[in-house]
Amino acid sequence: MIPLRDTEPSYTFPFATVILIALNVAAFLYEFSLDRYELNWFIAHYGVIPTRFQWADVITSIFLHGGWMHLIGNMWFLWIYGDNVEDILGHFNYVVFYLLCGVAATMFHVLFNSDSRVPTIGASGAIAGVMGAYMVKFPRSRILTLVFVVVFVTTMEIPAFLILIYWFVIQFFSGVGSVGHSHLSQGGVAWFAHIGGFLAGIAFVLLMTKRDRFSRRPALRW
Repeated sequence: MIPLRDTEPSYTFPFATVILIALNVAAFLYEFSLDRYELNWFIAHYGVIPTRFQWADVITSIFLHGGWMHLIGNMWFLWIYGDNVEDILGHFNYVVFYLLCGVAATMFHVLFNSDSRVPTIGASGAIAGVMGAYMVKFPRSRILTLVFVVVFVTTMEIPAFLILIYWFVIQFFSGVGSVGHSHLSQGGVAWFAHIGGFLAGIAFVLLMTKRDRFSRRPALRW
């Protein structure tokens, strides 16, 4: 299933989301300009390596990506879910929220992969936090989703709560299933970063949301 757009309107322009996307794209274009040796050094220097953990790398790693599909997938999810979360938090608080989710996601990954020497990069953990926040604040929103049924392709509007819980369950079982497998030391998907980011997003948005701001949003009719 591939989400295409949501039905929840935004009442402010998502300046912060646009800037975050621009920063991620700019960082990737810089990566793309490097030769293989320079790129390997760059990723090793600015990505998070659990056995050589440095706090500064936690922030820089959030803006790096391992390929075009990695970048496009992350930015697409951020665009779909980010504007509404930014709408209820406000631009500045949203950026703080995004970075906190990225830090929490990275720490969760490090906790379960403390002996790994593989650099970890990507905005997936921070974006998972945005998705967790979206789920608890807009559970009745509907996500227009591209669905593949055997050889057929169609679109369906699926409640945000269902599609995001489905996504989280996949991350959870993939993460649990990966424990002890050799790919944890050879590279792959940082499942626990997704899990940690999602849970952090739920916690942080509940702590940071201004109730009066959220309550003033026009009511939707169903």
